Amino acid sequence: MKNSSNRHGLTRRGLLKGATALGAAGLILPASYRDARAEPKKGGTFRIGLGHGNSTDSYDPGLWDNLYAQVFAAARHNQLIEVDSDGQLIGEIAESWESDDGKTWVFHIRQGVTFHSGKDVTVEDVIASLNHHRGDDATSAIKQFFDPVTEIRADGQSVVVTLDAPNGDFPYLMSDYHLAIMPGSDGKIDPTSSDGCGPYIVESYEPGVQATLNRNPDYWKSHRGHFDRVEILAILDSAARLNALMTGQVDLIDQIDPATIGMLESRGVANILSIPGNAHYVFPMDSRAAPFSDNNVRLALKYAIDRQQMVDTILGGHGAVSNDNPIGPANRYFYADMEPKEFDPDRARFYLREAGMDSLSVDLHVADAAFSGAVDAGALFAETAAQAGININLVREPNDGYWDNVWMQKPFVASYWGGRAVEDHMFTTGYAAGASWNDSFWEHERFNELLVKARSEFNEDLRREMYQEMQRIVSFEGSVIIPMNNNYVMGTAKNVATPEQISANWNLDGFRCVERWWFA
Repeated sequence: MKNSSNRHGLTRRGLLKGATALGAAGLILPASYRDARAEPKKGGTFRIGLGHGNSTDSYDPGLWDNLYAQVFAAARHNQLIEVDSDGQLIGEIAESWESDDGKTWVFHIRQGVTFHSGKDVTVEDVIASLNHHRGDDATSAIKQFFDPVTEIRADGQSVVVTLDAPNGDFPYLMSDYHLAIMPGSDGKIDPTSSDGCGPYIVESYEPGVQATLNRNPDYWKSHRGHFDRVEILAILDSAARLNALMTGQVDLIDQIDPATIGMLESRGVANILSIPGNAHYVFPMDSRAAPFSDNNVRLALKYAIDRQQMVDTILGGHGAVSNDNPIGPANRYFYADMEPKEFDPDRARFYLREAGMDSLSVDLHVADAAFSGAVDAGALFAETAAQAGININLVREPNDGYWDNVWMQKPFVASYWGGRAVEDHMFTTGYAAGASWNDSFWEHERFNELLVKARSEFNEDLRREMYQEMQRIVSFEGSVIIPMNNNYVMGTAKNVATPEQISANWNLDGFRCVERWWFA
């Protein structure tokens, strides 16, 4: 079977032909963890406890917005392209792809793949799945991805996507977890359907509570999908999640509190995985609302936070200081030499005076659903900000419903982002004007101009200059405080086995723990 597993350098040709090399390689596990785990085997029920999940979650791929939905989706679906554990783009439903100019992309669709319903996956299904995120009526969070798309059409067993300008990173966008390939009918998918072509078939699903799935016996990847059964549970309370792992009620949990790692290791009841990448914890400020509409206020808050203290206390060292930059060290164009922001109460007061203020009082809405330790992080922020004459009133919100009722609803909140392996993906999703997940509602004319230009630029030096200028704009003029890059820290039962390398592009092995892991 033809595939796109050849590796290419970061030349123009390398950008335009699959697969594409990315910067975010995964964690290579130590030999002590890998003992006797080299050969995957089938069987068992894999139970996952996640600190996410809402009663409003749905099957609609355009609306998935939390880790529960993402892992549940990875169990059911494939995308056109997959980010492998070594940070490479590899073919999934698209077995290969190419472009001569970066503007017209041809995706060759894999033959012989079937949906859970027994229907063959066709070019028409792929087109309907992509078009679900396009158009004036689309409600998808990644609608912005498709704004440059002028046409999607069939050409035999291939799908041809035409853009209004070249974009060398376009194949990476096609790996986004929202872009599930689903059955199409009359050019549309059914967003209420559980039917997919992934490794597991849905048995039951109660949004915000649980999902149960069984192995797909006809899955086209014979080397993946090892568990007989998968159960995904929403356990929003971190202590309850930890207890579920320790008592054997679940085999995997996310968002391990770093303060509990030593206890878990000493008891010998679990393995800890701590995977560095581009993920980051954030405090977005609604740039439309006073006082956050004034960049001087935003800068005052950025200099009023002790980033190293937060990494040491909240992450327990499982992460690194960030400079309000959503682009991480694993990215190709990361701006490592950008002027850092140290905790500086005097400088924070200076920016308050520039805003015409002697003091400032703001509410910060937090819940540990935002990220593990978010409440404590908010308390630390309030302590250091007070030294600069800034009163941060901590408003503790319920974990349940946080993503529906607080995030992007209140003007100053806690949140998190999984890092993206290419700059355009991160900036387009969270910072472009009008993007559905631009959670600070920020707009910057020069930034948006550069965002479009950088996609079409294939000179590496010029491209680097553009992306680094964009990083500086976000850091010093943006409306999001990013104090730290967090490792993905998770706990597994002792009998859970993983590949030698675990992906760092998203949590839980790129959401694909259900497909890639097994029981030893």
